[in-house]
Amino acid sequence: MKQTKEEILIEALPYIQKYEGKTFVVKYGGAAQTVPELKNQFAKDVTILKKIGINIVIVHGGGKEITETAGKLGIETRFVNGLRYTDEAMVDVVTMTLAGKINKEIVNLINQNDGEAVGISGIDNSLFTAEQYYEEGADIGLVGKITAVNTSFIHMFLEKKLMPVIAPLGVDKNGTTYNVNADLAAAAVASSLQAEKLVYLSDVEGVLANNKLISTLNEQTARELVNEGIINGGMIPKVKSAFSTLHAGVAKVHMIDGRKKHSLLLEIFTDEGIGTELIL
Repeated sequence: MKQTKEEILIEALPYIQKYEGKTFVVKYGGAAQTVPELKNQFAKDVTILKKIGINIVIVHGGGKEITETAGKLGIETRFVNGLRYTDEAMVDVVTMTLAGKINKEIVNLINQNDGEAVGISGIDNSLFTAEQYYEEGADIGLVGKITAVNTSFIHMFLEKKLMPVIAPLGVDKNGTTYNVNADLAAAAVASSLQAEKLVYLSDVEGVLANNKLISTLNEQTARELVNEGIINGGMIPKVKSAFSTLHAGVAKVHMIDGRKKHSLLLEIFTDEGIGTELIL
């Protein structure tokens, strides 16, 4: 049965009361970051969350645009075990695309909706301290893993009622810039802030079992589904990362489909939700 507008608002009220003053970290990617209509809806959704008193921190990706920009500049894109090999020429493209074009587009859209967003990267004020990451022993160039997050820098923005939008770049003690996986950067931010929620917005419905969406998934059930081969492929590292984040102090992790209109609001403010909620 379709709910009336009044019923939707009443259902949302306890969630609004519960989450006021809490911090949500949103990993923003997929179609929601590239399709104009979805981009505008996302900007409105995060602005609504902020206006009702939730602290919003956004970490975004941009792999597709990095590949396109590199191609225009005649720089070859290659992958090692599914991860982008990043040499010095490619890290320049990554920095230009993530911290420049994409970051400022997101900030601009949110600010058009009065969201008071500010764009930063992991390089700014050493937000992300990183070291070189090796994929199963393979050298994939200037790809980094985060070893420390400058949480006081993020808190500075939140205390001023601003919304940080973060490009996932890291820097080491020698000043070397690294390309950092956006999913892992978002997890590191959420863990360091002890966030109430970490939300992954991508192009998958959530965690599926026999083509049916699992609305709530705990760690024991997840382990069983992995062992049975029901959770497989690229979803395994995502699920493992989610539970590591929960063990680090994040209250809940959500995986939702950013291709659906206002999926962020539907997941947070309705009893049924729209994606998969992961809990310990």
